[in-house]
Amino acid sequence: MNTQFQNKSQVRLKGVKDGFWVTLDPKLPMAYLEEELTRLFNQLQHLALNSRVILDIGQSDGYEDIFDNLAVFLKNKFNVASVSVPKKENDHMEGQSFKLNMSSSAPQNLANTLVISGRIRSGQQITARRHLIILGDVNPGSEVIAGGDIIVMGSLSGTALAGQPDNENAIIMAINFKPTQIQIAGMIAVDPGKPSSSPLSIEYAHIEHGGISVENYIKSNPFGRLTWPLVR
Repeated sequence: MNTQFQNKSQVRLKGVKDGFWVTLDPKLPMAYLEEELTRLFNQLQHLALNSRVILDIGQSDGYEDIFDNLAVFLKNKFNVASVSVPKKENDHMEGQSFKLNMSSSAPQNLANTLVISGRIRSGQQITARRHLIILGDVNPGSEVIAGGDIIVMGSLSGTALAGQPDNENAIIMAINFKPTQIQIAGMIAVDPGKPSSSPLSIEYAHIEHGGISVENYIKSNPFGRLTWPLVR
């Protein structure tokens, strides 16, 4: 089933593989096209971040300026990763759309670090290819997944999976550390306790002695012993 955002105009958006396919009539006024794209991409919320957009304007000859202007508009306003025209060998992509659940999922990020602002609500899942930084809370019933570290600048109350699938050097850190379950690489801890009585002390989880350990980040200062800054 195709999940499609559309109106009575000639501007339509659907999810395809790791991005979105936008179909529009390039003869429409630029102001109207930008207005409709804003309306559609606002519905996606953070799902558009670092996504790949296929901009289908039909016969592109003679409309190169329209494409270039809309590509710049989408990149600047919604931080999409790329905007391209349909390729002949990939024309079948439009018929191979995935089901896009606005309330529960987000596309995998293609950059090294994904930064999300706002609350991650119950039922939502955020996935980052490398590191994940959340400027907000992670509610119970939500899930955050990263190939590297997970940093939550708020309360972590849901499930967090860092270092996926096998990075045992990854950490999970939060200002208010109270997850229901965490996982680093292949090691899992359910309802890990807080080492501090302070509800807002910064804790972090890491693998130590064959298991997951939770410590006070300020007191432990895990990276303070490094003699030179390292790229994680």
